[in-house]
Amino acid sequence: MDEDTVLGYNKDVEAFRELEYPMLKDAVYLDHAGTTLYSKSLMERFMTDMMSNLYGNPHSASPSSQLSTNRIEDTRLNVLQFFNADPDEFDIVFVANATAGIKLVMDAFRGRAGGFNYGYHIAAHTSLVGVRENAVSSCCLDDEDVELWLDGFRSLVDGNHGCDLNLFAYPAQSNLDGRRLPLTWAHRVREASSPMGSTNYTLLDASAMVSTSQLDLSDARTAPDFTVLSFYKIFGFPDLGALIVRKDSGSIFDNRKYFGGGTVDVVLCVKEQWHAPKTQSLHESLEDGTLPLHNIMALDAAIDVHKRLYGSMDQIARHTACLARRLYEGLASLRHANSEPVCVMHSPAFPSRDANLKQGPVIAFNLRNSSGAWVSNIEFERLAAVRNIHVRTGGVCNPGGIATSLKLEAWEIRRNFSAGYRCGAETDIYSGKITGIIRASIGAMSTMSDVETFISFVREFYVEENLPLLHTDIAAHSEEPADLVVESLTVYPIKSCGGFSIPPSAAWEVRPEGLVWDREWCLIHQGTGQALSQKRHPRMALIRPVIDFQAGALRVHYLGTRPPGVPEEIRIPLSANPSFYKPVDGTRSLSSRVCGDAIVTHTYANPEINNFFSSVLDVPCVLARFPAGGSGLSGRHAKAHMQKHQRPKKISSNSDPGFLGSLTPPDSDSETQKRPILLSNESPILAINRSSLDALNEEIIKGGGSPASAAVFRANVILAPSNQNTQQQPYSEDHWTKLRIGQQEFQMLGSCRRCHMICINQNTAEKDKEPFVTLAKTRRFDSKIFFGSHMCHIPSKNATRESQCPTIKVGDIVSISMNVG
Repeated sequence: MDEDTVLGYNKDVEAFRELEYPMLKDAVYLDHAGTTLYSKSLMERFMTDMMSNLYGNPHSASPSSQLSTNRIEDTRLNVLQFFNADPDEFDIVFVANATAGIKLVMDAFRGRAGGFNYGYHIAAHTSLVGVRENAVSSCCLDDEDVELWLDGFRSLVDGNHGCDLNLFAYPAQSNLDGRRLPLTWAHRVREASSPMGSTNYTLLDASAMVSTSQLDLSDARTAPDFTVLSFYKIFGFPDLGALIVRKDSGSIFDNRKYFGGGTVDVVLCVKEQWHAPKTQSLHESLEDGTLPLHNIMALDAAIDVHKRLYGSMDQIARHTACLARRLYEGLASLRHANSEPVCVMHSPAFPSRDANLKQGPVIAFNLRNSSGAWVSNIEFERLAAVRNIHVRTGGVCNPGGIATSLKLEAWEIRRNFSAGYRCGAETDIYSGKITGIIRASIGAMSTMSDVETFISFVREFYVEENLPLLHTDIAAHSEEPADLVVESLTVYPIKSCGGFSIPPSAAWEVRPEGLVWDREWCLIHQGTGQALSQKRHPRMALIRPVIDFQAGALRVHYLGTRPPGVPEEIRIPLSANPSFYKPVDGTRSLSSRVCGDAIVTHTYANPEINNFFSSVLDVPCVLARFPAGGSGLSGRHAKAHMQKHQRPKKISSNSDPGFLGSLTPPDSDSETQKRPILLSNESPILAINRSSLDALNEEIIKGGGSPASAAVFRANVILAPSNQNTQQQPYSEDHWTKLRIGQQEFQMLGSCRRCHMICINQNTAEKDKEPFVTLAKTRRFDSKIFFGSHMCHIPSKNATRESQCPTIKVGDIVSISMNVG
């Protein structure tokens, strides 16, 4: 079919669409991969059939029952013919949907003694992925892995698990991006030799492909052993699925345990337990209970009406490919005024018009603004809905495809889950990465007008033809280089326990609550509900957590002497899965207090975790979590504010303004705006100035004491001179109002008031009088002792890649901003 013919076919579809699909009036429907639409002719024919005939339950000998039985068997044959399947070679089992067919196959394999090995392709729908939970061993494979297995260079799964039965499952077409996988794999899997003498079977998910392309089962030798599909993907109605079984592979179902309804000839219950399953045909032994007879009769009508409206699946395939090619090229060509692409395309580019169709009519993409920031899929879908445009966004039940397309590592997905991401949640951008895609899928009744309308919609709302003016976050301030850099970064995942030093090469995310993973957990006394701290339990300093993103865990070990039976290390999942937590009075929360604040935390149920902390501290306690984003008792706010000693100082003519900073009081909102914190004492982030620490240690040494380590102040950020020859005035941070660290801005919130906890050596947990005594002599204001500075991140007003994942790292250059009145 050449292009002119395709366009002519498009006109034919336009001609009957208004009559056959009245629900499409003023609508653009591009979610055919979810379900296509039913025609008016189909529904009228089905209704006429239902009103004209008396259909009974097929498990009877009455005339109405026999009429139902005959119609069902006729439809069964009609379906096999629709897929060019010889009834002598194949049997069809009617099921609720493709997922039900997959479960039916899984039950058969699960019933085999010794179990089975399971391999599934990375593009598999979640319904295929879920089979792995019933296998002895499982593995997720990409194209290269499959080819290596078929060529004999690897096994289906890792390791030898003693199974001689293998099941390999894959989609004929990815429901995410439309990429079609080789149907030749089915025959190669069957013929593949195995050094262990294993028997290989294939399970093909044809649901996405059959909606717009012919599934050809004319050669039983090369066909999959088991094929599943849903008919609403092809016809819109009925809601019915099928499992097509290659009869030579049907013996696997002999191991199925369950029976029900009409799948048995005889059943004994009284005094004996025995049954005789039906053996005349495969479908008779697998279709449990009464068949959905009315849906099956609707299916018979759907096939006939579909042929009358559209001719053949080949015509539909070429028509939809033409439309999808135009949609792909139209979206891919959109550019902002600065020539940056509007769409990030995830579907493969369409082949030449003369090439074999290797791509289904599914276009997956995301949107970026002119600064490279992601456009929220949620925002896009809502705006599309206003325009009566129907598309799908999110993970589209394809976890492997999403992870691959969006380059999401396993630990990132776990971290997103911990941060609150759920399917269908209101937030879909985490740490600068988007968590789902936009999917536009074309069906038989789609037209070129649908495609052009959709492209125009994206162009109208998302192409920035006049680049937005960038907001200047520090317009009222001057910015002076301070010859400072970030010397080190530290987070304290468990409140009052040891810190985790952020690797110098790591760009670490900054959130409204502070540095990511800082003070998200705490230890709670089982009796009082109070959060433990080093003030009373100095050995907490010896508890050292390590954030292991690859393992998706917080690995915790204890530097002190471990009591007998206490493991060297425990692992706490980074994911905030509710199943990890302990129910308390019907909930998973526990009222507690942190720094005087009443809070609600989630306590862990794992006794190994809680016993570890209780044993090393010799205190009955439980680990609890206080994740970000809470409100009420599940939220806290910063208390830090500017102190009297931080009032502006006059600057002499020979002073460096980078040292003394502020000429006018800090911004008025710095003390009144509510800023979220997790379990830190007063503010999101604590910083100290290396020059101030050096000056403090000089005073300590003069008094005969040992210099204080920076670790005792438990700061997140240590700022230091960029080189040894640079001189910095100690305590100049008292008068800073804002900092720029790398590309990020921070509001100074005031000095940090100190207590005697800074006297605890963080390596030995021993107490000393320093540095508290010297600070009391040198840094006491209004009977309060201060050292270090509280601060918080100032989000950028510009939507850029960096603003969606603000980060700082060791070595970042620091500049000071000052009010200039």
